[in-house]
Amino acid sequence: MPRYKVTIAYDGTDFAGFQRQPEQRTIESVLTRVVNKIAKNDAGTIEVFGSGRTDSGVHAYGQVVHFDLPFAIPAEGLRHGLNSMFPLDLMAVAVEQVADDFHSRFNTHGKQYRYKIARNEFVDPFKRRYAYNFKYNLDLDLIKTAMQDLVGVHDFTSFAAAGNSTKDFVREIYDVQLVEYPELNEIHFVFTGNGFLYNQVRIMTAVLLEVGTKKRPVHDILRLFEVKNRLEAPLTAPAHGLYLEKVFYENHDKE
Repeated sequence: MPRYKVTIAYDGTDFAGFQRQPEQRTIESVLTRVVNKIAKNDAGTIEVFGSGRTDSGVHAYGQVVHFDLPFAIPAEGLRHGLNSMFPLDLMAVAVEQVADDFHSRFNTHGKQYRYKIARNEFVDPFKRRYAYNFKYNLDLDLIKTAMQDLVGVHDFTSFAAAGNSTKDFVREIYDVQLVEYPELNEIHFVFTGNGFLYNQVRIMTAVLLEVGTKKRPVHDILRLFEVKNRLEAPLTAPAHGLYLEKVFYENHDKE
């Protein structure tokens, strides 16, 4: 059976996250229904595998999934077929046929997340689902300094939400950037690493915003690595500002 790798983008607002749940509209459930319809599989037995889960309200530019079909379809034809049946808040960005041993989750070498922060006095009605509005004064130089403490191999226990099923909290962050978009009145935090714990990016974002408002010392992240206690970093930035931007399947340049 030919295997296909599909890069998808979605507006996470009206999805109850990626993973299939009973009686809930999720990315996985919609994908599974459409893929089985394309395959003319009335039994619905074809599974769709994602690179990882995203929570309700989290968006994606570059989530990756894979599935097997009982017959071959040209990649571009499959992309058109998927998009003709997808709802308007989900899109197939790219499709390619891959080797039988490719796995969207287990073959990953890293991921990149983007967190969007709007800097308006009041919530922009056109951004309210797509960026976290943070009106308070921020010292961006302090944030940029604190970001560099995240880079490297660290134990992120203090940045892991309850519900993490993993027993290994060590992750490597390759790069963290603060990007300013003055024309949009936005700043974005861009995190690239070999993998991220449940809610890790949103917790790191909340900590960086505390640094920027001078509620937390600039190098407090180093202390959080040592104490390994989630209660020391209790805040979590809202889901709607977060985007899964890229999934890497080759050795990522860490420079």
